[in-house]
This record gives sequence, structure tokens and C-alpha cells, in this order.
Amino acid sequence: MTTRSRLTPERERELFEAVLDLLREVGYGALTMDAIAARTRSSKATLYRQWGGKPQLVATALQKCPPHGDEEVDTGSLRGDFHEMVSRSDEDQMERDSALMRGLIQAAHEYPDLHEALRERVIGPETGRLREVLDRAVDRGEIRPDNPAREFVAHMLLGAFFAREIVDDQIPDREFLARYVDSVVLPALEA
Repeated sequence: MTTRSRLTPERERELFEAVLDLLREVGYGALTMDAIAARTRSSKATLYRQWGGKPQLVATALQKCPPHGDEEVDTGSLRGDFHEMVSRSDEDQMERDSALMRGLIQAAHEYPDLHEALRERVIGPETGRLREVLDRAVDRGEIRPDNPAREFVAHMLLGAFFAREIVDDQIPDREFLARYVDSVVLPALEA
């Protein structure tokens, strides 16, 4: 439903960052298109015309402003790729995004249209990028193509992110995620 944007890339990024800031402040359930229009100095009609509704706008904002950047990672080794992905995470941003992601996961259970938009714009592309990293590792002979753990890498990484808060009452940081990759993810893939 997305139409071509007439916004400059800078203005579009500013708008998406404002949407995410507002989402962090009030949560998905209380987020309204009126509030987004006011915060972003946009007309509500333009927002609806451009993104179709709140679920698509939120998912697009997450897609266009990912916490880790959207550049391709290819260091020449699977371990290097994972560590590069982890190192791109800003510590302060991780804390802010952790609360945001917890709220969005809960909201996705309550709002099927949000879940669908997140799967289309965020989850699908992210798991696709992860598959590319794993496929390159298979091509280099680092992991077997039939390794059953390949199917669960996204689950492992996402699980680590949320389990850290539940089990240890700490926000996951780069050091924790790097150790997790070395201790859990890579051994599972190399088995």
C-alpha cells in the first residue's frame, strides 16, 4: 500500500525517528496517527496516503532506522560476521531498543495487523540477511549445508536478547552477545 515518497531522505529519516521516539514514550496501543502527525509536523492525510496506517508506518520506521545499521556484513568468516553485527550495536541504543522491542512483541500479539507489517518489513528482511550470512559460511565450508541449527539461528539470537533481561536482570550488551555467539551459536552451527 506504500506509495512513492516525495520526502527527502533526511526528512523521511527525521519522521521515522520521531515515530520511534513517540512509540518508546507511549507504547503501540496508545500511539495515534494524530500524535504522529503532530510530532512530525505532517498532515494525518499524508501519513495515511504514504503508509496506509499505523502498523505499516511503525514497521517502516523500524525497517528504515534499524539499530544496527543496514549495511551488508561480510568479513570473510562466520565468526567475524557475527562479531561485526554485534559490534555495530550502540550500547545506549541497545537499552532504548530493548524496551521498544519488548513492547512491540507484546503489541504484535494483540494487533495482528502490526504483526503482519513487522513480518513483512522487518522480520522477513532481517532473517533474509541472516540467511545470506549463513549461506556464505556454507559456501566457505565453515558449516554444513544440512546442519539443523541453521534454521534456529534467528531464534537463538532473539532469545539471547530477551533472556538476558529475564534471567540476569540486565540489558544485553555487546560483550554478552559476543560471548553468546562464541559459546552457543557458533558451536551449534559447527556441530
